[in-house]
Amino acid sequence: MVYWRKWLRILHRDIGYIAAGLTVIYAISGIAVNHVADWNPNYKIQNFESQIEPIADSLIGKEGLTQSILDQIGEKGKVKDVVYPDSSTMSIFVEDNTITVHLKTGLVEEEKVQSRTGIRETNFLHLNVPKKLWTWVADIFAVALLFLAISGLFMIKGKQGITGRGAWLTALGILIPVVFLIVYYYMD
Repeated sequence: MVYWRKWLRILHRDIGYIAAGLTVIYAISGIAVNHVADWNPNYKIQNFESQIEPIADSLIGKEGLTQSILDQIGEKGKVKDVVYPDSSTMSIFVEDNTITVHLKTGLVEEEKVQSRTGIRETNFLHLNVPKKLWTWVADIFAVALLFLAISGLFMIKGKQGITGRGAWLTALGILIPVVFLIVYYYMD
């Protein structure tokens, strides 16, 4: 009887150490994507407005106009594309910045995008964007968590273990998602 508990503890400990790193990645990403309605977990998006002199019709489409506008607003990024959505608007696409110039008024709107380093990468893994081999890693991790949860139930004997206090806490852990499923899934 004691022999299997010894091996259970050894496996629980060692698998737990391996799972710790993956748990941190999934936990950070989980918190981030839980609040996707409140913020973009992958990118920080900032909007700015500035004013330049209105652009004369004779300058529209001329060589050097784009660089002149970028110089005026202090943008040094490499231009990826320039389009004219209509006769009074110019859109300049620069690495990590989308610039909209209202030609007749000189109003410039910028949307700068910065990657949320660290969080973006954890989301990449958590949401299984890479697929392929990472799917197997994620599945093995899920099985490891299942093992840790079940083996953890039998780590402690007596009143504090699964036959005592542990039974009530385990029941609570099962009841919490069941209540939320009833409230949000079946009653919604």
